[in-house]
Amino acid sequence: MALGSEPLNISGVYPGLAMFNNEGECGTGAVVPWAGRLWAITYGPHMPYGSSDKLYEITPDLQQIVRTESIGGTPANRMIHRESNQLIVGPYFIDAERNVRVVPWQQMPGRLTGTARHLTAPGDKIYFATMEAGLYEVDVHTLEVGEIMTDRNKKVPGLEQSKADRPAPITTKLPGWHGKGLYSGQGKLVFSNNGDHGRQPQSDPDAVSGALGEWNGTGDYKLVSRNQFTEVTGPGGIYGNEHPHSDPIWATGWDKRSLILMCLDQGKWHTYRLPKASHTYDGGHGWYTEWPRIREIGEEDLLMSMHGTLWRFPKAFSPRNSAGIVPRSTLLNIVGDFCRWNDRIVFGCDVTDVNVVKEWGGASNKILRPGQSQTNLWFVDPQKLDDMGVPLGEGAVWLDDSIKAHTPSDPILFSGYAQRGLWIHHEAASPVTFTLEVDAKGDGQWTRLREIELPAKAAKQLVFEPSESGVWLRVSANIDCSSVTALMNYRNADNRSDVPSSAFDGIATPKDADVSGGLLYARGGNKRTMSFVTADALYELNGDLKLTRVEDPASAAALRKGLAVAPGALTFDAASVIYMSSTNQRWRLPRGGAAFDTASVLGDERTNRMVVTERSLFNCAGTFYELPAASAGGFGKIRPIATHNRRIKDFATYRGLLVLSGINAQAKGKHIIRSEDGKVALWAGAIDDLWQFGKPRGEGGPWKDAPVQAGVASDPYLMWGYEERELKLHHKESKPITIRIEVDPLGTGKWVTHDSVTVPPGEAGLVMRFDPLMQAHWLRVVAAENCTATAWLSYR
Repeated sequence: MALGSEPLNISGVYPGLAMFNNEGECGTGAVVPWAGRLWAITYGPHMPYGSSDKLYEITPDLQQIVRTESIGGTPANRMIHRESNQLIVGPYFIDAERNVRVVPWQQMPGRLTGTARHLTAPGDKIYFATMEAGLYEVDVHTLEVGEIMTDRNKKVPGLEQSKADRPAPITTKLPGWHGKGLYSGQGKLVFSNNGDHGRQPQSDPDAVSGALGEWNGTGDYKLVSRNQFTEVTGPGGIYGNEHPHSDPIWATGWDKRSLILMCLDQGKWHTYRLPKASHTYDGGHGWYTEWPRIREIGEEDLLMSMHGTLWRFPKAFSPRNSAGIVPRSTLLNIVGDFCRWNDRIVFGCDVTDVNVVKEWGGASNKILRPGQSQTNLWFVDPQKLDDMGVPLGEGAVWLDDSIKAHTPSDPILFSGYAQRGLWIHHEAASPVTFTLEVDAKGDGQWTRLREIELPAKAAKQLVFEPSESGVWLRVSANIDCSSVTALMNYRNADNRSDVPSSAFDGIATPKDADVSGGLLYARGGNKRTMSFVTADALYELNGDLKLTRVEDPASAAALRKGLAVAPGALTFDAASVIYMSSTNQRWRLPRGGAAFDTASVLGDERTNRMVVTERSLFNCAGTFYELPAASAGGFGKIRPIATHNRRIKDFATYRGLLVLSGINAQAKGKHIIRSEDGKVALWAGAIDDLWQFGKPRGEGGPWKDAPVQAGVASDPYLMWGYEERELKLHHKESKPITIRIEVDPLGTGKWVTHDSVTVPPGEAGLVMRFDPLMQAHWLRVVAAENCTATAWLSYR
């Protein structure tokens, strides 16, 4: 597992660099190369007045130094101030000799989320913004703090007042909360937030929430957009724009329709839309996004992270030169910041949290939550950025919106993906003609691509040919109409095979009988170890990845009880796997094989667990899925990651590593950790190693020789995320039966008709192969007459 003299690592995760705190969450707020070292800070979830989090200095030989100046908090700001030659991360000012000065939280209270160059004194002062809309200016030489806007956290004893000769601070009226980004240029300071208080944003991912605001140096922010925004930056990146009066400012965000990219250019804001790969980041409260970034990584393009996609982002992006945004891959890890250090990309992650989201209903099993929050850095070779999950996604310009005649939509990305399709649906009482236009070069010049006429209250999916090119697409209609949806879906070819990487050799298959397995638990109390309890023994995994037997019967019994896998989370019938949500909604998923219909030799297997902050890994019948929390769309937005067809007993994270139990007795290899007594073993790797299990596949359906009632829709069956899909329909009646195929394009429960087919009698029935561009989250079928029928889907 170690290469030469390099410290111990697996898949670029060095357990010796793990970072811990005593809070409900441990995320990486910033990771920056400076003065020959790598610097990182961690944050707790809501710590405006300090915490157990630390400032870390990492040496070239990957030794971790915990700086004694640490005061904690919830910091995620970073900036290099050229004139004074200082790195600023959190409340820390670090000079070229690695001396650290600190602004105490008593002088600058709040959750520090952004740092930016000063509008009028950039050589001597900088701005700090907090997540609760506080705004400060700080002298980079003396660290004197001036309060401009009041942080809206509840005040505590010990806070120091601003100097009396300053204007009194104001409380901003900018809507939203949960501040994220801060950047200055073109005479403005731009601030973003991505959440909102109130009951609706806590549970409804479609709630109006968040804001992007700009400030000219006096008074309050001016509202730019009432949507959820995160990153705000420009071509100058961590240093600030080199030409602040003319360089653009970029802001990334999202709404219920898509990702949003805004660009401030020559004093005017421009809006673009991009697809979402993952819906786990959605949520009106804003908690699930952490800190998406656009960063320099030493390549021709910048690297952008947003909603589960890594993107190439052109350094010269502007409305006159908007081509070049290209998806590289999708990822599972939750990243708070990243940079290039020497020859690798370093991702600062947010992994194991004590605060477990309890929104997944029966599948959560109410198990013991982790004992201590912890995270790590993840070191990745640059070429791997193009070799994780296949790029795919969806984004709408309209989603059940009322629109005006001849008014173009926002532009949405039309390039960068090999396969593109468009769902259009409307509820107008008369036919509607939709016009599609493209910006062919990204220079703002629009030309007509197609016109589509839809009958009244109709839906249609379009498939675009490779020859239909352009950078951006926009849509308009010839009449005013309500409840209009125009939803783009995208994907690239999934070139993974069905054969798992050799990295997973040793994980038990359904045929293996001589296996070891048990339950996993990241321990608390600053023990910084992981417990592994089997049916008859307790083991402890330490930071050196040594797995040692421990004689502690009481702890073993408590862990078996607290971590027990609750049976019945999934049920199986002849057609498929059935999951019943806490709201009694039935969902159907494919199975990897008949072996998964029964428990393994190790008994029931873990179905669902939060393995990175606020995301659940869902293990079902041989496939791993990414499962959003209910407030981010829930089971309707589930996404298959990879089909493993292994008997995995349990899974959890520790020191930034994903750990799996259920290992063949003869297993060996760089990912296998065998106990010192030789009796048990675990698998460990990076979370994003899971893509290498192979493309998602399986079979099943909503009906299998099922008695079907006329006009009654089947249960929803998962369709999203699979590439090669075949549907076979047949029935046992002596005459043809008409069956309507409906799809839910966005996983929101809004169904549209894909096709209506007449199925002849007999076993041969009718076989349909879906175009890869025909994407939807769920499929269901409806028969026109009572019958006994099968609707069987094969995903390969």
